[in-house]
Amino acid sequence: MQMTERGRAMWRTCLASAFRTALACTFVGAATLYGPEWINRHVAFPAFSYVTVILIITDATLGDTLRGCWLALYATCQSVGPAIVTLKLIGPARLTAETTALAAALAAFVVVLPNSSTHLVAKRIALGQIVLIYVIGYIKGAETDPVMHPLRVAASTALGVIACVLALLVPLPRLATCEVKQSSKELGQNITTRVKLYMKAFCTEDAMSATASVSQARVLARTSSKLYQTIKRYQPSMTWERLPFKIWRWQNVNDNKGEKLQSMEIALRGMEMVVASKSPIPTSLLEGEVKDGLKNIQERVILSIKRANNSPQPSVTPESDPKKSDEECLQTLQEIPGTPQDLPFYFFLFCLRLLETITMAKSEENKVKVLEKSKTRSWINDWDSKKVMPALKLSLSLGFAIFLGSMFSKPNGYWAGLPVAVSFAAAREATFKVANVKAQGTVIGTVYGVMGCFVFQKFLSVRFLSLLPWFLFSSFLSRSKMYGQAGGISAAIGAVLILGRKNFGPPSEFAIERIIETFIGLSCAIMVELIFQPTRAANIAKLELSRSFHALYECACLFGAKASKAEIMESQKKLRSHLNELKKFTAEAHAEPSFWFSPFNFSCYEKLFKSLSKMADLLQFSGYAIGFLGEQGKTKSPQCKEILSNVDKDLKSLTGSIGLLAKSYEEITLLKSLDALEKALAKSDNISWDIELGKTPNPSFSTAVSEPEKILETYLQHCRSVADGIFRVEEGDDGEEVKVDKSEVVLSLSALGFCVEKIGKETREIEEMVKEVVQSENPSSHVNLHEISCKIRSLYK
Repeated sequence: MQMTERGRAMWRTCLASAFRTALACTFVGAATLYGPEWINRHVAFPAFSYVTVILIITDATLGDTLRGCWLALYATCQSVGPAIVTLKLIGPARLTAETTALAAALAAFVVVLPNSSTHLVAKRIALGQIVLIYVIGYIKGAETDPVMHPLRVAASTALGVIACVLALLVPLPRLATCEVKQSSKELGQNITTRVKLYMKAFCTEDAMSATASVSQARVLARTSSKLYQTIKRYQPSMTWERLPFKIWRWQNVNDNKGEKLQSMEIALRGMEMVVASKSPIPTSLLEGEVKDGLKNIQERVILSIKRANNSPQPSVTPESDPKKSDEECLQTLQEIPGTPQDLPFYFFLFCLRLLETITMAKSEENKVKVLEKSKTRSWINDWDSKKVMPALKLSLSLGFAIFLGSMFSKPNGYWAGLPVAVSFAAAREATFKVANVKAQGTVIGTVYGVMGCFVFQKFLSVRFLSLLPWFLFSSFLSRSKMYGQAGGISAAIGAVLILGRKNFGPPSEFAIERIIETFIGLSCAIMVELIFQPTRAANIAKLELSRSFHALYECACLFGAKASKAEIMESQKKLRSHLNELKKFTAEAHAEPSFWFSPFNFSCYEKLFKSLSKMADLLQFSGYAIGFLGEQGKTKSPQCKEILSNVDKDLKSLTGSIGLLAKSYEEITLLKSLDALEKALAKSDNISWDIELGKTPNPSFSTAVSEPEKILETYLQHCRSVADGIFRVEEGDDGEEVKVDKSEVVLSLSALGFCVEKIGKETREIEEMVKEVVQSENPSSHVNLHEISCKIRSLYK
């Protein structure tokens, strides 16, 4: 079967990563196995040199490695300095399993506590150093020099860092600048191709051809997301490359280019809404010069995308200027759509105009980010519960792992603590899944190492060559959904620690002891997680679903309150933040074993996430349309403002009903169970929740869901009045000419109408899925959302 371009790209990436990892490990092995005696005297722990290599060089660029040098130095200052003082005070001869575990746990707590100010790589290196310093100090006892022993650990770390830098320079340096430049170029081409595919699907009369174009665009959309993640991943590394190598600074690489290209996704998602809905575009709207005009608009948008991506652009002569043709095409849009069936056509053009506007304008979101970063931060903030809990969990996990590992096998006790240390993650993880892939990765890596030692027992240099195919395999593991980065790194470390070892005794015995010690460490981590993090991911996903509905409620309320553009953007950003958290915890809950709990309804939560994301998109489109209308209405007469107020009333009616429904869904999804609600009602006296009494201030679900259709009818009528009124104002009753962009008004009002219609449909979808979620949590109860909402309001009014 012929390999796709994506497959070839993955092979190239994995081969490059495996080559540089193997090369760095070869440098470490050559220095420790064949180097001069003074290297072996100072680099006493080559195993940690290999671990440092894996932590730094995995999928790294030269900028990452240079940053890794600084992070390793910072980590060494955090761990080695305090360890020297501690060993001096306690005395290595007086160390016991208990005091060693306690000292390591306290040191780990101090390292992890500044959760947001220290890079994850620095924390992992520091934690690994802490394990080696204290546990090996305990193993050797009185033979341990309290000063030279920590310094030898630091020297072992330094050797790994130097090997990484050398490996990234041979044969040619891999630059983050080049990665960002190439990914930005591919992302710009990706967006351009998707615009063409959407336009092709929009203009064609062949349904099968349109479906094929949409399918191709969806594949490209997934690729686009990965390209953006690549840009985001390597942009911080560019700064480190520019410090010593300013001559390599590409003038056409903008640090914010990825953000600008990513901001175009909202317009592309809107275009996909139209072409993926399979709603036929009336042929009357695509007749005559309209198709030619659309092609000219497409070319103009593509030129704008290339300009935003700093790509070479062809010279445009006045005769072929697409802007002129664009204006001529849009000038035909002088009337508000007569029926809802015409709205997709106008909304598609609105998205094209929005795409061009985004490419030409500065990102307002960046301003919001700057304001957020400028907020005053206090050192005391690092001591809140969100910062203390990860440090407390890691220190306890590490302490228990070192203690139990030392009790099982004192000479190999540090192998129980090292997996816990070098795999530390600041964020919450799917505990059982991550522990499972770490254990599997360690086992298969260790087994491969034992087999390599057996086959190449007398050929040490060939053993290092056998690491190359394994690093290639581990690179693929890191990119797989089954193992991820945790499993891939564990597999790489498991093999290199055996194939790069010397004088450790029989490889099979060492492998078995290491696997057991690793199991002890991971078991301690799981135990601590279950004690301090008893809340299941399924429950957190349910809570995050409720928070998402609350954010939707706030966002809808702002539209009805005539909030500023900055406030609307901030509310939309908050909504998307909660949706991202919902997606993360939904995936974690799906990977989490159910045990004796009810199975998690993953499919329904996934559908809810998609519908809420689409609702967020529609509200964002509405915000853009309102902003465009506001620009057109700034200099208009009071008559124009009065006409626009009719549209505001329609939007308030819609957003009001959406807000009430979102509030009700928030309260319903917060319920522990329907039985608990019934018990609470039974305990409360003189509470009436009867729907027929009409005393409870609660939205009628059936009425609210069908209301957008009624709003749409009146909305289109008001839109015609708005357009007529604004165009009459243009004529100037007082003789003064007032310029009005008629096409802008028509497109914005039509886009709002399209959003009104789609929001109504999504509301019905969300209601059905909320009902399904509640039903799955209460399988023996009859679910009536209106009735449940009335009971909740009557109980807590």
